[in-house]
Amino acid sequence: MNVEEFRDFCLSFPNTREGMPFEGFFKNSKSILVFYVGRKMFCLLDLNKFDRCTLKCDPKLIDGLRELKGVDKPFNLSQKHWVSVGLNGEVSWELIQSLVADSYKLVAESILKKNI
Repeated sequence: MNVEEFRDFCLSFPNTREGMPFEGFFKNSKSILVFYVGRKMFCLLDLNKFDRCTLKCDPKLIDGLRELKGVDKPFNLSQKHWVSVGLNGEVSWELIQSLVADSYKLVAESILKKNI
């Protein structure tokens, strides 16, 4: 998997867009690519490194996921709601796809609930 395949997969979800909102926040933030559903983030990664992505996650599943090799605490986001997932082969592409899809669904459902 390369960055373009990953990007295409993230953008394949309905109402998804990408952006780079952290350009002025800290030294290496210019290359942080964020995927949104509506106005909410569901995935982010560093384009320069492409070594891991950060995903929204059901808090009930986080402890179990962190027991897996390649899944860790996120950088600079809530450890209660986000996980960092390795993209260097430690985590299978199938699991990564599943976690990205789950992240998208979690955020999309929260948007729907607020609009009801």
